[in-house]
Amino acid sequence: MSLETPYTPAIVVDQNILDANIYSMAAFAEENNLVLRPHAKTHKIGHIAHKQLAAGSPGLSVATVGEAEYFFNQGISDLFISYPLWVDPHSGKVLTRLATEGTLAIGTDSVTAVHRLADVTAQHPDIIIMIEINSGHNRSGVSAHQVVPIAEAVRKRHMTLGGVFTFPGHSYGPGEQNVAAEAEAKTLKSAEDYLREAGFEVSVLSGGSSPSAKATVAGGATEIRPGVYVFGDAQQYELGRVGMEEISLTIVTTVVSRDEGSEDTPARIIVDAGSKVLAADRAHWATGHGRVPGHPEARITGLSEHHGTIFWDSADLPEIGSRLHIIPNHVCVAVNLVDEIFVSDGQKVIDRWQVGARGMNS
Repeated sequence: MSLETPYTPAIVVDQNILDANIYSMAAFAEENNLVLRPHAKTHKIGHIAHKQLAAGSPGLSVATVGEAEYFFNQGISDLFISYPLWVDPHSGKVLTRLATEGTLAIGTDSVTAVHRLADVTAQHPDIIIMIEINSGHNRSGVSAHQVVPIAEAVRKRHMTLGGVFTFPGHSYGPGEQNVAAEAEAKTLKSAEDYLREAGFEVSVLSGGSSPSAKATVAGGATEIRPGVYVFGDAQQYELGRVGMEEISLTIVTTVVSRDEGSEDTPARIIVDAGSKVLAADRAHWATGHGRVPGHPEARITGLSEHHGTIFWDSADLPEIGSRLHIIPNHVCVAVNLVDEIFVSDGQKVIDRWQVGARGMNS
């Protein structure tokens, strides 16, 4: 990939690898009779969303009302806000428009939130409600046996129940993807059973994080919502879920300082990619704050706002002014820190794409 961006730090995406990742996940979903509804909070870019739909996805998952509105305005009208929304009057107006002019599903995990949504959208009958269940990540979501009162509230307010969803986020741990996928399937089917016994039809069982998507258990989820798969990142690499050749996004950075080290201290370099572009996310099992392709022994040991410290355990210590690629730990956060990304054909930069949904956190 070319290092010739007009400035650093800068995010560069190899379009060939990006396209291969998109079609690989689409092929997996088709082969396993799954609906692929990619989570667009990862990329926040209209160009990439349209590539995903061209590969067969019916629509997108998003995290916020702002993201939903952005992608709707980009011509994508089938959207699922996979988050337990508490809706204010302004958001209610946006949701009403999207549901009237397109297809809109919204997550919830409480009776109170259902009534709130109904109040601010005038009980819009076209809004599809998805109940969030907890399959082991222990974030938001109710237990499977708690879904019926929420479904009853949806029916009472003359809205539409679409199904249930979960996020198997505990798949983000070494060796945990299969355990998380099995828990996802069991919890989704249990929630479906409770709803059917209470007289509710369930059409969608939605799950699937990037680490666990290709471990989805047959007979469990009917829909998967991975996001990171389009880019890959250092977390996915260190979990063994992607190879280095499948990582399409890197951060180009410039070496601004170097120290050849001594008997007591390792050699190190300082690059201009700090926490304001790499993001500070670091799982307890991660080897550092990202990875340096082609240099498996290098360790990004510390981040300041505009400094990245890399211990360099080799003789070829980069010179000041030279450029490197860095793979961020958590690509979703990194993309949200820039206004644009550069697009490469594998040899040189060929385009720029605006991160159109950047900062749309509500």
